[in-house]
Amino acid sequence: MANIGVQFAARGALLRLVAFAALGAVAGLGQAPFDLWPLTILALGVVFAVYLQALSRRQTVFHAWAFGFGYFAFSLRWIVEPFLVDIERHGWMAPFALFLMAAGAAIFWALAAWVASRLAPRSPVMFALALVGAEVLRSLILTGFPWALLGHVWVTTGLAQVVAYGGPHLLTLLTVLCGLAVAALMGPARIVGLVVLGLVLALSFVLRPGPAGQPSGDLPIVRLVQPNAPQEQKWDPAFTDVFLRRLTTYSAEGPVPDLVVWPETAVPYLLNHIDDDLGFLADSARGAPLVFGIQRRDAAARAYNSLVVVGPGGAVQSIYDKRHLVPFGEYMPGARLLGQVGATGLARNLGVGFTPGATPGPVDLPGIGAAVPLICYEGIFAEEITYGDTRPRLLLLITNDAWFGEAAGPHQHLAQARLRAIEQGLPMVRVANTGISAMIDPKGRITAALPLGVDGAIDAPLPAALAATPYSRWGDLPVVLMVLLFIFGGYFRARRDSD
Repeated sequence: MANIGVQFAARGALLRLVAFAALGAVAGLGQAPFDLWPLTILALGVVFAVYLQALSRRQTVFHAWAFGFGYFAFSLRWIVEPFLVDIERHGWMAPFALFLMAAGAAIFWALAAWVASRLAPRSPVMFALALVGAEVLRSLILTGFPWALLGHVWVTTGLAQVVAYGGPHLLTLLTVLCGLAVAALMGPARIVGLVVLGLVLALSFVLRPGPAGQPSGDLPIVRLVQPNAPQEQKWDPAFTDVFLRRLTTYSAEGPVPDLVVWPETAVPYLLNHIDDDLGFLADSARGAPLVFGIQRRDAAARAYNSLVVVGPGGAVQSIYDKRHLVPFGEYMPGARLLGQVGATGLARNLGVGFTPGATPGPVDLPGIGAAVPLICYEGIFAEEITYGDTRPRLLLLITNDAWFGEAAGPHQHLAQARLRAIEQGLPMVRVANTGISAMIDPKGRITAALPLGVDGAIDAPLPAALAATPYSRWGDLPVVLMVLLFIFGGYFRARRDSD
């Protein structure tokens, strides 16, 4: 293993790119649903070991891009699923979407290699730090896409608890630190590598929460209702009432809960058109607040993807409009121009898509308290979960993961929801159209769940909230500043050593 970098450097250019792409795919096995995090840090270790070799800056950049391409092509393979819902119309786009998504995300990792080679040539530590910075940028640039961050591989381990202190980018920093330790095992600094790996794994063991305790009897009971409407049938008039009947039937069965939650766009009609039917929907909750997703239009005919809280009699008590929309899915960048050539995105049932909402949460749930509302895609943005001076009682996420199929997408989306709960120290109610619906406690443990591909309902006690976490107060700023400090420190040390 000590000569692995030399062996890579001796290969032909094309073979090296293929090898790095394969390493990236291996690293992607750390993401849900496989959760093989040791393979991620092993692949990173090999890449950092190779980085030590005397490669040109151009080679280094292309190697980093190929590694990123393999990683994102494997981790984001679910991205083809939305294009297969209407395969005759959109199916041809699927391979292009995956290629462009993986190639574009990999540019951030190539940028990290370029910056590192400029600041401190042949320093794997600088590359690792720049890689963390690249993941921060990927989370923010062009509305951001913090999906399959390197740190997400730790969700099923005790190390996930560190996000309560530093968020997802602290997890990414620990991931690359482990990769550097593995690289050290391949060289003369084996003892250092063993010590670092031992400390990180010990931290994971210490932080790992035990099983969730028995809930007390005075906790609110939330009913999670999952209709299991396949995306190709969801808007079909022949099926819409079938799925709506499932929702109302499951809501009306058994003991009366304290809250009933349906998924994103559960009601397949515009809110503007169902005033007379809201009472019927509310009756299925038998006096409990009912939360559901629905589309609506305002007076200017702008469309919104909304979450609605309905009380007894069908009175609308709160409306939250989704603020962070999915580019090319829920709206089209440059919609006026693209609309002229018929490009309307996947949300074409409302023309060029939705308008972002202007009012943040929380929403009030009578008898329970304030909830931070999140609709689907919004659940992946840790830095965007904000609220006022009063700490909310829970996070409330409704989603339609039928778009993602039943492979990696729903599992990765659920994994990120678990991190959001830990970051905020708040329980999360997560209700998905086709699954996975779950009650998640503030330690990220799933206390109740409905699996993929089934219809049904489950009653779950709402876990108590914890005290406000450091991350809920400070966000990503401390970790970003720490990474920048390390980068500048490494740069000045490299300059001093070169003088």
